[in-house]
Amino acid sequence: MGALRQQYIEDNQGHKIAIILPIGEYNKMIEQVEELEDIRLYDEVKAKNEKSIPFDEYLKNRKAKNA
Repeated sequence: MGALRQQYIEDNQGHKIAIILPIGEYNKMIEQVEELEDIRLYDEVKAKNEKSIPFDEYLKNRKAKNA
């Protein structure tokens, strides 16, 4: 990610209570967090070792059930 350019907001006692990031860096961080969440979910589902079906087949079955 490289060096972040950030600014802090402090309370009256000098404690850091918030941070200001450039929007580009913030968006990049959010994308990375979302990607990590996707990987975690993929690993969780993969660990179940359940039988899978092709997505097209799933859609066809779902459509048939709703008809």
